[in-house]
Amino acid sequence: MITNVSAPNAAQPPPDLSKPVNGRLAQGGQRQAPKDIVQISSAGQSALQEASETAQQTAKEARSGDIQAQRLLAREAAEKAAGS
Repeated sequence: MITNVSAPNAAQPPPDLSKPVNGRLAQGGQRQAPKDIVQISSAGQSALQEASETAQQTAKEARSGDIQAQRLLAREAAEKAAGS
């Protein structure tokens, strides 16, 4: 069976940007960007907090008995000694 195929590169008119896509315009005639809501799990929040804490915070936590902070400081000390 033979069928006609239209040209794949057929020019299409540009979209009319003066009309809102979702039917609403923001104040001043501007379209609002869609807003996404992101929720980070408690494990993700903890990982982010650990990754962004300062050396002083890590040392303080290590002194108060935080095993993870103690291991991090020990690893950093070992790397520093190996690099010297």
